Amino acid sequence: MSTASVSLRPGAVLADLLPASRVRDIALVVGGAALTGLAAQIAVPVPGSPVPVTGQTFAALLVGTAFGARRGFLSLALYALVGMAGMPWFAGGTSGAGGASFGYVLGMLLAATVVGALARRGGDRSVLRTAGSMVVGSAVIYAVGVPYLMAVTGMSLGAAVAAGLVPFLIGDALKAALAMGALPAAWKLVGRRG
Repeated sequence: MSTASVSLRPGAVLADLLPASRVRDIALVVGGAALTGLAAQIAVPVPGSPVPVTGQTFAALLVGTAFGARRGFLSLALYALVGMAGMPWFAGGTSGAGGASFGYVLGMLLAATVVGALARRGGDRSVLRTAGSMVVGSAVIYAVGVPYLMAVTGMSLGAAVAAGLVPFLIGDALKAALAMGALPAAWKLVGRRG
């Protein structure tokens, strides 16, 4: 199958442009988990918050969008399970479940699935659609992460929003801007090669 026919096929994501095989899917899932683990090591503490700014949210959304819902989910599930088992690849080299930021890891698992489903519907083909996909994905991460932060730390909703959402909005906007440039550009590049 040629690249052009795949890129024009409704429901395709960027990973579908690679020759289909079980080996491809396994490599993508493992690679997506590893990319997220590497990106989590880019961690900057936020004063007054137990949650650092990291690159893992960007990686999780990128993996979900580029791989599709199923492979995105499996990548982030592998990332979460291996981290819970002791691999120190959560934010700042931590591991295990139960930390204040673990809810965000669970949120990323769901967000990768959601943005992957949106990408199959063209949510990564234009700047505006990519922006919408990134906003939805970020909202899913916060919808799980902030309540988990409240439960683990005993913070009120207002305190959890102030410590676990507000300080991250500018960084999320920058990450979305990167995705808004990269993903549609990748589709345009593929279209030219086809």
